[in-house]
Amino acid sequence: MASHPGGCLCGAVRYETVSDPLHVTICHCRFCQRATGAAYMVEPVFRLGDLRIVSGAAATYRHRSEGSGKMVSIHFCAACGTKLYLSFERFPEVCGVYAGTFDNPGWFEIRPDNAKHIFLEVARPGTIIPPGIKAYDQHATRNDGIPIDPVIFAAPHAICARASK
Repeated sequence: MASHPGGCLCGAVRYETVSDPLHVTICHCRFCQRATGAAYMVEPVFRLGDLRIVSGAAATYRHRSEGSGKMVSIHFCAACGTKLYLSFERFPEVCGVYAGTFDNPGWFEIRPDNAKHIFLEVARPGTIIPPGIKAYDQHATRNDGIPIDPVIFAAPHAICARASK
């Protein structure tokens, strides 16, 4: 399997992934909106052991999830502030990479069989959800681990204006 390198803006922290992502989450929650400064986060998810820091060291900020109450660790460059990846108390065996930090952020595919959109209830109005991809108003699993049934749109679906949360 090929290595997929990435890193921070200043180059102080470099990493590589050594597998394809287990899946890709496109998250529209307020945490991800704030953390990325964008409408949503594209987050390829890997086994924790398939992400390796190859130079430098990431600092960590721990944040309690408003949804699950569990801790989320944001790993970032202390020099330039670039967020690199997340690790989760709720899902300890995996990590989610901030896709834009890969040297080639388009190397992995986003397909109906490997991707999902979550937290559409707070998605930016005008966001288009592609057809065939699983979509959830909130998370894809309840806090007790039980999966939630997705909605799958047959055609592109536009998020309408919603009350602010």
